[in-house]
Amino acid sequence: MADPQGFLKTRERELPARRPVPVRIRDWKEVYEEQELGQLQRQAGRCMDCGIPFCHSGCPLGNLIPEWNDLAWKGDWREAIERLHATNNFPEFTGRLCPAPCETACVLGINQPAVTIKQIEVTTIDRAFDAGYVQPQAPERLSGKTVAVVGSGPAGLAAAQQLTRAGHTVAVYERADKPGGLLRYGIPEFKMEKSVLDRRIAQMEAEGTRFRSGVDVGGDVTGKQLRDRYDAVVLAIGATVPRDLPVPGREHDGVMQAMDFLPPANRVALGETVEGQVTAEGKDVIVIGGGDTGADCIGTSHRQGARSVTSLEIMPQPGEERVAGQPWPTYPMLFRVASAHEEGGDRVYAASTKEIIGEDGKVSGIRVVDVRMGDKGFEEVEGTERVLPAQLILLAMGFLGPQGPGVVEQLEVDLDERSNVKRDKDYMSSVPGVFVAGDAGRGQSLIVWAIAEGRSAAAGVDKFLTGHTALPRPINPNDRPLLV
Repeated sequence: MADPQGFLKTRERELPARRPVPVRIRDWKEVYEEQELGQLQRQAGRCMDCGIPFCHSGCPLGNLIPEWNDLAWKGDWREAIERLHATNNFPEFTGRLCPAPCETACVLGINQPAVTIKQIEVTTIDRAFDAGYVQPQAPERLSGKTVAVVGSGPAGLAAAQQLTRAGHTVAVYERADKPGGLLRYGIPEFKMEKSVLDRRIAQMEAEGTRFRSGVDVGGDVTGKQLRDRYDAVVLAIGATVPRDLPVPGREHDGVMQAMDFLPPANRVALGETVEGQVTAEGKDVIVIGGGDTGADCIGTSHRQGARSVTSLEIMPQPGEERVAGQPWPTYPMLFRVASAHEEGGDRVYAASTKEIIGEDGKVSGIRVVDVRMGDKGFEEVEGTERVLPAQLILLAMGFLGPQGPGVVEQLEVDLDERSNVKRDKDYMSSVPGVFVAGDAGRGQSLIVWAIAEGRSAAAGVDKFLTGHTALPRPINPNDRPLLV
């Protein structure tokens, strides 16, 4: 283990400081300052190397967390990144973007603050890149088999890298002008700077993965053309159909989906010009939805100069401690303060939207009412109806499933009752040779699930193409564990 007495000597959880709010909302750089290395290693030393490390099951990737905690504590960063990469292709993504279910499953977290696993992870990979330990791993020989991966988010990238290293010729199709999927234009720069994505794409290109950006599969290229050209196809197209808000006034200008608002903002943050961009500058902004996408909208609105930002969530405000129904090591619903929330604005819970108000076709306010859970669902609280001013309303209420029209319909794959693509234990759809990974098959989920499914689907593809596989297969596609 790391320090045998580490969890006794260092009882407090220490994380890097966030840059001051007045400073960081004036730029798009990542919010965290660099953590002093000795402090981070002390945190790694708190890991108890448990006989049964529940952090393994807390993470869908099965990351070997006690092993690289021990190596980080010792300062053996080369070996630490080897153990980290053994189960996770992209720790620089998960270390920045994952909500860290591994930490809520940490055994130390039973009676002390959990080990700062996520911060140790991101420090390990960033140091590895800086030291030149992350090098292309091109295959020794090619199989002669070809694979098309549709979508270049975390699931698609993970599948592509695994299959390329197995010796297959892989082409990744992305309809945006650059690869990365939501990692590129959905995640704000202040959460992950795109240089982090670019250096990993460069490694994959050096390994032999080919990227076909600006190609809309289902439009520019049909599903049949992919099936005719490639030996296998992996659908990693995500769950991009957003949940809408069917209330009177939804049609007013200024009411838009979060994923219509964030990508143009991210492009502008990267120095591009976007014609007709809708911004939050000088406006009262309402964000409906209290998840990560909602927080991204809040942080982006602050940086654009919003006059006020209010987030609405229909569920009641969670507590700061676990409730009896969510015991350790499950992932609890807690009141969390993201960096975007720290930057300002109001968070309103247990509120439901009744109507969007407009003048001359443009949104001017939103009528809301407090709700509580009753015998038949949510019930309105009498006397709480009110109107909040709004010139921009952003809908961040989650996603329903993959886009149906296009490649999904063209390939004629079966869907489940939630409109996700059905797959078997090897991640193959109802159409032989067509596989699915990530949110397109699982439904909206975490980045660790996407990477785990990409790796698992790659093993299924490799087995389909060669009759066997040596690639690791972390998870069963039907797993719905208690932890996440």
